Amino acid sequence: MTVWIGLTGGIGSGKSQAAAEFASLGTPVLDTDQIGRELTAAQGKALPLLRQAFGGEIFSDGLLNRAALRQKVLDSEKEKKRLENILLPLILDEAVQRRQQYCGHIYGIIEIPLLAEQPDFQQIVGSILLIEANEKTRIARIMERSGLTETQVRQFVAAQAGDRQRRRLADEILLNNGSIRDLRQKIGRLHPYYQARFQHTTP
Repeated sequence: MTVWIGLTGGIGSGKSQAAAEFASLGTPVLDTDQIGRELTAAQGKALPLLRQAFGGEIFSDGLLNRAALRQKVLDSEKEKKRLENILLPLILDEAVQRRQQYCGHIYGIIEIPLLAEQPDFQQIVGSILLIEANEKTRIARIMERSGLTETQVRQFVAAQAGDRQRRRLADEILLNNGSIRDLRQKIGRLHPYYQARFQHTTP
């Protein structure tokens, strides 16, 4: 059976780039954030439940107004929890179903940004790879791609689990303070390691 590795890390650590490098080597990759976006896109499974929970004010022309929903959950911890209770089980179920497409692979990657905060997702992975970068590097990356101020970025970073909490879960830690080329070389070394490590698990 395929062993699924939970790929996680703080915002700006380089998770998506790491996932892309694994994919370029032929490794199946699932992205729980992408699954969440699909569930909340037009005709998405989550839309009726979101309308029931939050009302029509978070919709515009029948589509989810993501900015309105984001503002609602940012303003209230209770509303944030309500959103998580709707979306997380749907995302989890969808990820489990999609894994079945890749039964012939030795291992696969599931990108789960908030793995440390979501114990249910920890149950569907056989190993955890933490992508880690220092705070200065992470902040610079986020500011460059998002246009947010340093203060705003620091708020996002502070809202997530800390490095110590993520390290307690990790089986491997990959430091990603350098260039994409450096990251590519590290993933290139991890790939045969994972293939050898999990080879015996395939029928």
